[in-house]
Amino acid sequence: MFRAVKALCALMLLLLSTNVFASHLSDAKTMYSQLRLSHEVSYDKFEKAYNHFRTHRGNSSVFTLIDYSKPSSQKRFWVFDAAKRKTLYSSYVSHGKNSGNLYAKTFSNRVNSHQTSIGVFRAGETYYGKHGYSLRLDGLSKGINDNARKRAIVIHGAAYAHPKVISKTGQLGRSWGCPALPSYLSKKVINTIKDGTYIYAFG
Repeated sequence: MFRAVKALCALMLLLLSTNVFASHLSDAKTMYSQLRLSHEVSYDKFEKAYNHFRTHRGNSSVFTLIDYSKPSSQKRFWVFDAAKRKTLYSSYVSHGKNSGNLYAKTFSNRVNSHQTSIGVFRAGETYYGKHGYSLRLDGLSKGINDNARKRAIVIHGAAYAHPKVISKTGQLGRSWGCPALPSYLSKKVINTIKDGTYIYAFG
């Protein structure tokens, strides 16, 4: 009798987890479609980011996706609000000077590499530094970006990340590995994603 009940409970848990997983997939597809992202970011990357967010989310309904496979001459940084089903920001973002020119082709977790890191990050606290108002990042992908604090990889504003630079050079200027945003937008973005939201960076 006990074994039968135990087996039934295990089956129910399996079915529940399967339904939850299927619900997550369906929800990701629905949101992707509602936001009309098909010409901006691949569904595969959005789905991976969204599913991690759904599993690990805290009090915030906001998450960020960066697609470094796109050239810096195109928008490749998005902030989403899952509860409101809304794209809050869509922006240009710079990559590290040793990762490549127009495209970020190589990535690193090494201190002083001046390359971009990919993986899952959690937004930390804000501070004022040499680039003004900035946001510290904690790398959560072991061996891939967990040196983010040591490398001082932060989100900050920069004149070289302004889209006007693209019209002159065909690409954004490059950072020392930080995801630098246009100065006119950086403070708004930082205040939206600070203190614990997730950032998903893909190569």
